[in-house]
Amino acid sequence: MPRPRSLDNAHDLFLFMLVFLVGLFWCSTTAFAQKTAKPVLHGSHWVAVTGKPLAATAGAMTFTRGGNAVDSACAMLAAASTMWDTLGWGGETQALIYNPNTGEVKGINALGVAPTGATPEFFKEQGMVYPPEYGPLAAVTPGTPGGLMVMLAEYGRLSLAEVLAPAMEMAEGYPIEKSQADNMERRREVLSRWSTSENVFLPHLDKENGDQRAAPVAGEVFRQKDLLATLRKLVATEAEALETGKTRKQAIYAAYDRFYRGDIAEEIVRSSREHGGLFTMNDLDEWQVHIEDPVTTSYKGIEVYKLTTWVQGPALLQALNILEEIDLKGMGYNSARYIHTLYQTMNLVFADRDFYYGDPYVPPEEPIAGLLSKEYAKQRRELMDMQRNDPEVRPGDPYPFQGELNPFLELLKDWSPIPPTAESDGVDGFQQAGLTTDDETFVAGTTSIQAADAEGWVVSVTPSGGWIPAFIAGNTGIGLSQRMQSFVLNEAMNPFNVVQPGQRPRATLTPSIAIKDGRPLIAFSVQGGDTQEQNLLQFFLNMVEFGMNVQQAAEAHNITSYQMQSSFGAHKAEPGRLQVTPKVSEWTRGELGRMGYSVETVERTYSPITAIYFDPENGTMWGGASDYGEDYGVAW
Repeated sequence: MPRPRSLDNAHDLFLFMLVFLVGLFWCSTTAFAQKTAKPVLHGSHWVAVTGKPLAATAGAMTFTRGGNAVDSACAMLAAASTMWDTLGWGGETQALIYNPNTGEVKGINALGVAPTGATPEFFKEQGMVYPPEYGPLAAVTPGTPGGLMVMLAEYGRLSLAEVLAPAMEMAEGYPIEKSQADNMERRREVLSRWSTSENVFLPHLDKENGDQRAAPVAGEVFRQKDLLATLRKLVATEAEALETGKTRKQAIYAAYDRFYRGDIAEEIVRSSREHGGLFTMNDLDEWQVHIEDPVTTSYKGIEVYKLTTWVQGPALLQALNILEEIDLKGMGYNSARYIHTLYQTMNLVFADRDFYYGDPYVPPEEPIAGLLSKEYAKQRRELMDMQRNDPEVRPGDPYPFQGELNPFLELLKDWSPIPPTAESDGVDGFQQAGLTTDDETFVAGTTSIQAADAEGWVVSVTPSGGWIPAFIAGNTGIGLSQRMQSFVLNEAMNPFNVVQPGQRPRATLTPSIAIKDGRPLIAFSVQGGDTQEQNLLQFFLNMVEFGMNVQQAAEAHNITSYQMQSSFGAHKAEPGRLQVTPKVSEWTRGELGRMGYSVETVERTYSPITAIYFDPENGTMWGGASDYGEDYGVAW
């Protein structure tokens, strides 16, 4: 007997729905099993990941010499600085170190400070709205040499000579990559301002034939004899100290003293002042590396550690506090609602960053306890407009959440999300200060380094500063930092980050370590200025909420907001500006446009993430390195 037509229709509908739901389930469970451009790195003994293949090789060589993860990280830092991988030896180093012997995470604060005479009045007298972007006046005291030597002395096991060996060989001469060779040529005009920089970066300069390429070409052996001489001085000082019976640690600190108090410091000060800089010997002598406790928050049972307000690290923790009570997975990966929620969250936390973050070692004291309060996060979350972008998001008031009265309520009332510019002040400060306003400054600076070993040491580093076009300090071969530009001159913008001698500028550098059940889970960081915390937030959620593995999460295309105030150049802010890639559907892009965003579609957003995931089931390590640039890892 034939079935009634109505039953056939019902049966067909049932089958259709069954197939649809199975397909939907299959998609949801395999959506992030996508192929990656690079394979996951698997290691049981050690993993070394950083921004350049040669630097990663230096880390691997150090492991094979018997070094631990700290030794390897220091070797990668030295090699990357020698390669000018968007940093140089006179820049700054920020690190988190997990010590398996104590179960603690410690922070390394090796960010330089403003020198004597660096005051708002000084820069305003030069006709500047912000400190300059390049040159001796842009430099804070060198931090990377000190940071490297303190990390090595306190937590490593090899000698300074062993750890610097790859970098010294590279300083003697290595085949340069196309990216940096072309960067030198592209920055030719600025580099030509200083003969010391010209001699290093533009070896083929022919002033009578301006059309001839002045920088090295890809594959050419790039030599830095002055830098090599400086590194040899450090190693020789260590050797002399060991010969007199000093311990390994004491010998490394003897080299530290020579850099910051001896003939190397004297040459840095002399050459800087000769070109209009402000350094004094006292500035270098009194500067110190701080070994400090990081700040932390929990997200669904995972403890995430970051450096505190002298960088932007707490912004990630604030964002996680806001997002913890929201069903992100239910929104769908990179849906309009998901992207909008991330963007609005970042608006809130970056507004706080722009007003409250600064050097915790210099008054006034930042309200970090209030900023990281879960109750404060709840208050901020309730301000989110879930229908449209809010271009007027302002800093909140975290002080009541730590039982205090906000001393800056008047400044807060008058705060503007759009910072002052040279034009609005009637001063032609951009050109005088050497500033730029393009996207390049927004993502300027940095490489990132991750290292881990079977003993349990885990290191995450985000060094930066002294990038090309760097001012080379005399015959030291050391390219000085440009981090002074991250200060402001007006307390109305940020009373915690106004330049003064001895203060650190609030930087963007932000290493990360996540721990679950008392054991390391992920070490992760990224280069890219103000995009860093944005990238790391999305990377973390990719793994924790959407089940991506470490390589998939590192390669995933991020969204980029420009609504916060840039930490570089003209400190520009562009509310509503949003970059996505073609992987975000046309319909979603249209929906975001209707929500008030100015949506730009680019082939790839800037997200060169490096990371290590610790597999709790198998006791092994998974390394990930983005496919954005030349990020590279080695594992064993």
